Amino acid sequence: MLVAAAVCPAPPLLVPQVAAGAAEELAAARTACSDALAVLAASRPDLLVVIGSSPEGGAYDQGTRGSFAGFGVDLTVRLGPEPEERSGHATGTELPPSLAVGAWLLEQARWAAAPIAGVAVAEGLEPDACALLGADLAASGARVAMLVLGEGSACRTLKAPGYLDARAEGFDAGIGRALAAADTEALAALDPVLARELQAAGRAPWQVLAAAAAGRGLSGRLLYEDAPYGVGYFVAAWS
Repeated sequence: MLVAAAVCPAPPLLVPQVAAGAAEELAAARTACSDALAVLAASRPDLLVVIGSSPEGGAYDQGTRGSFAGFGVDLTVRLGPEPEERSGHATGTELPPSLAVGAWLLEQARWAAAPIAGVAVAEGLEPDACALLGADLAASGARVAMLVLGEGSACRTLKAPGYLDARAEGFDAGIGRALAAADTEALAALDPVLARELQAAGRAPWQVLAAAAAGRGLSGRLLYEDAPYGVGYFVAAWS
């Protein structure tokens, strides 16, 4: 049963070593992520599921490593401490970038509140399949918390990765309202075609969260909302 969730963006630039001279530009986002993780720890979970998007889906055990070498930085992270034994359910041996950012956030928070499992959601996973996955994950423990990683549109400005799209601002505004209100129905109703056209990497992970939280009556708080580099970044806490 889901008892709490934290929603954070997952750009590698969130990691100061990757951002280098631009590290201060996302300082407020990092602080908000830390506050959201504190909400997860306070919920006393017996399992933390870290969810992010990737080209292909996969499962990752606690202790799986990720690297930022592909971004020009000699930095390795680990998804929590090395467990005494692996679950045997993992399909991946190295964290994709979104989960590597999640692992970095947990390292900064010195997470020790509960065991960890990592789940990469395929970027193109259909909403119905996201709903099934979310329900399964919520049922994987008596007190499940989720760290959900992803961004909104990448089309907010002329210099954004996806260039400027007039639909992007309204799309992101809807995301912000849904996350602030813990509105699972609004997240579940996100159009995957529009999300893909706007390069919104958070769509599938958010729809997994929506299914996991459906009917739980959680309250939401939006801790950060901005569009640095023309990409919609959100940090929220549900409990």
